[in-house]
Amino acid sequence: MEIKDKVVVVTGGANGIGRALCRRFADEGARGVVVADLDFVAAEAVANEINGLAIAVDVSKEADNERLVRETAAAFGPIDLFCANAGITGELGSIEVSNESWQRIWDVNFMSHLYGVRAVLPGMLERRSGYLLHTASAAGLLTHVEGAPYSVTKHAVVSLAEWLSITHGNEGVGVSCLCPLGVRTQMLLGVEGERTSFLMDGAIEPEVVADVVIKGLAEETFLILPHPEVAVFFNRKASDYDRWIRAMRKLSAEVRGNN
Repeated sequence: MEIKDKVVVVTGGANGIGRALCRRFADEGARGVVVADLDFVAAEAVANEINGLAIAVDVSKEADNERLVRETAAAFGPIDLFCANAGITGELGSIEVSNESWQRIWDVNFMSHLYGVRAVLPGMLERRSGYLLHTASAAGLLTHVEGAPYSVTKHAVVSLAEWLSITHGNEGVGVSCLCPLGVRTQMLLGVEGERTSFLMDGAIEPEVVADVVIKGLAEETFLILPHPEVAVFFNRKASDYDRWIRAMRKLSAEVRGNN
């Protein structure tokens, strides 16, 4: 997919990877870029910068996703590219994280993708044209040793994206799944840079992710990997699962020992 003259929606577009995507899509000549975010003030700042449209959305609510699609269509016409990008780290920890925290991260990190697809996919299928970009994480292909809820929800996003591509890839709808490792955003660094994580080593800027996304969309690659080493790790996992599990146990122990 080429972005020029396309209508694009980016959820979680006010900060981090989402903001970098919005800026890059505008630079690529998109006809309309919608910056969708719970933080409307921040979304509006990005929209004003790129001559886009800010829409306040709680992606964990299906009605908000439906409204997002309607308001985008009213402003620019049918959506060509829907980027389900919003996500949260949630409470890091084991399966003992509270039920409330599990539900919140599930709703934001996974159900929002499902709700967005339900709202936008029928029109794409009718037109036999459209593209879905799901921001997951390398944690969705591998595992995030610091947080069970984050890892589980990102695996679910990868699975949904796979199913959508398999089911609708021959019906004019493209699907890509974005799986970065560490990216220098608030999710990794914390609001004031107070977080520490083993993912800091090798962390890249959101703008680098956006560059890789543009290339991945142009080539219509399913897995978009801003960190090439993720493909290496994923292949190792597939080729010798037990060996990979042992290596991840070692990493988990090292991370716990450093915290």
